[in-house]
Amino acid sequence: MTYVVIGLGKFGFHVAKGLAQQGETVIAIDNDEEKIRNINEYVQDAIILDSSDPRALREAGIADAEVAIVSIGEHLEASILTVMALKEIGIETVVAKAITQVHGQILSKLGAAKVIYPEMESAKKLVKKIVANMHYETIDLSITMKLAKMTVPQFWVGISILSPIFENEFDVKPIAYKHQGEWHTSFEKNDILEKNDILVVLGNSNNVEALSKKV
Repeated sequence: MTYVVIGLGKFGFHVAKGLAQQGETVIAIDNDEEKIRNINEYVQDAIILDSSDPRALREAGIADAEVAIVSIGEHLEASILTVMALKEIGIETVVAKAITQVHGQILSKLGAAKVIYPEMESAKKLVKKIVANMHYETIDLSITMKLAKMTVPQFWVGISILSPIFENEFDVKPIAYKHQGEWHTSFEKNDILEKNDILVVLGNSNNVEALSKKV
């Protein structure tokens, strides 16, 4: 299968390079000579041309490709005209990058089989990662040992910091906790963990990772 990647900004460059590294045949297109030079070593062919011109696309043999990926999201007119030109020369599958929902809707109506929103997807993934790790951080001490810092989970609220439950259930050892803004590293039996306390535990890497799935 031959892929045509049009628009070699950061997204388009990595798409073209990634497809080529997977062993696919890739033709890269841009109207910027420097971008063509940068991608040339990775792809089968790199061409400078106006991708909105159906004649230029035909003359470059683009009509024989099975899939075209349009990564010209920042320049709406060029993006729209390129999708139109690709459909005109008979490219069956056109995947197009869009910046806004309206831009994406226009591309879909023009025949794009799939519209992607890289910036939106990257933001969603970043937010998800931030939220997922906000209350649980780990520090590698060695290949086998880790520290974990976390907001005290609900199942440990109300128990003593010296309770055997930490080692019995997760095989980790509490080494510090923060209560009302103050850190404690020496414990008494009546040191009871409360909601919103911060707890630091030490354990084998596998056990600390297992704990992360419960917190």
